[in-house]
Amino acid sequence: MNKTLLFGSNGFLGSHLKEKLDGEVIGINIREQNWQDNLPDDANVFINCIGKAHDHKGIATERDFYFANYNVVKVLFEEFLKSNAQLFIHISSIAAVEENERTEVLTEDSVGNPQSHYGKSKKAAEEYLLKQSLPSGKKLFILRPTMIHGEGDKGNLTLLYKIISKGIPYPLGAFKNSRTFVTVDNVAFLMNEIIKRYKEIEGGIYHITDDEPLSTKKIIEIIGEAKDKKLIILSPPKFVINSLAKMGDMISLPINSKRVKKMTSNLIVSNQKIKQALHLDSLPISAENGMKKTIESFMKHKN
Repeated sequence: MNKTLLFGSNGFLGSHLKEKLDGEVIGINIREQNWQDNLPDDANVFINCIGKAHDHKGIATERDFYFANYNVVKVLFEEFLKSNAQLFIHISSIAAVEENERTEVLTEDSVGNPQSHYGKSKKAAEEYLLKQSLPSGKKLFILRPTMIHGEGDKGNLTLLYKIISKGIPYPLGAFKNSRTFVTVDNVAFLMNEIIKRYKEIEGGIYHITDDEPLSTKKIIEIIGEAKDKKLIILSPPKFVINSLAKMGDMISLPINSKRVKKMTSNLIVSNQKIKQALHLDSLPISAENGMKKTIESFMKHKN
């Protein structure tokens, strides 16, 4: 039976993985004093879910992002090298490649274009890990998920749901977009498959995403179906929305340039590499069904 050390087990993804991963999963809190001395000798998997992504208050510094997304990675990987564990899985982000919009489908070979401290710090951690020499018998997997959603999600999807649930018309109907997301259940499924079969497949970087893209309009339709109500979609000119978003950059508004970009831009990511490595035709949960499950969880918790 696998014994997995999960770093970042109290976060959104980590809390789901603690429940959904096979075998024994032990959450490790690196804030505890001398945590390194308490790592079990018989663990065979290290998973790093520690990271800083959101800055809702706008006060995080470049140093904050690099500490959580880069410096911590170095410490954990050094512990992995000293341990008896054979597998290190690092959760990176598609933001290490692109954060805004691309016309082409992103693959693991796409040239990186991170813009924020978040994306740049994630990319720096990847580069550090790929430069390290691995002793015989040890493997490294770097997983780049697209936006992960599921129960307990606190990101832009939650904000969209709250706005729509209040009966506020969706004002971005003039924008036609398509993006790939990933339900947390598919993330857990793929990680279980990697842990079971890592000796058979090549280590390295893998994109983690659902099989199909979704438009923001489709997500709104899913919200409407879940709540059994017809939602209003408005289509004011794009320049009006962009002007409001710029105002939101200066004062506290639900809409700002970053959020508009996330909700209206195109970003499609391929998951063919991981499916080919694991000999999968498709993931167990479709993009639409995964999104329905997430929206239903919002309703359950009355977000």
